[in-house]
Amino acid sequence: MSIYLTLKALHLISVVTWFAGIFYLPRLFVYHATAEDQVSKDRFVIMETKLYRLIMNPSMIVTLVLGVWMLWLNWTGLSNQTWIWLKIVLVITLIGYHHYCLGIIKAFIRGDARHSEKFLRIFNEVPVLILVSVVFLAVLKPF
Repeated sequence: MSIYLTLKALHLISVVTWFAGIFYLPRLFVYHATAEDQVSKDRFVIMETKLYRLIMNPSMIVTLVLGVWMLWLNWTGLSNQTWIWLKIVLVITLIGYHHYCLGIIKAFIRGDARHSEKFLRIFNEVPVLILVSVVFLAVLKPF
């Protein structure tokens, strides 16, 4: 088994775990925004913080380290392909989304719900669009 295929398998596993958190955390935000009692709000802060720190952050780091490693191994063949640059831009966008989620968590901790339930429901769908785009780019390599 080649090192590249091992890296790819581990990369895909870490992507799956990262996206599990990326999909679940904004859903927790929606529930948190609609919670009315303090006990529920406190429980959501604990859930959001643990999900972010214990699952999402490590998964993101492993995803990025393995992705960069695979890029480094194949850079000569990939660097002139447009699809990989678009994929990189989408991954950078997802990293921004990930960090924006931390800002939302911190706002909830302060009791400053700066986003409406409607915004959070729409915000919840953004990673789906990124995931679909990245998968199609990586599999089809259209340009």
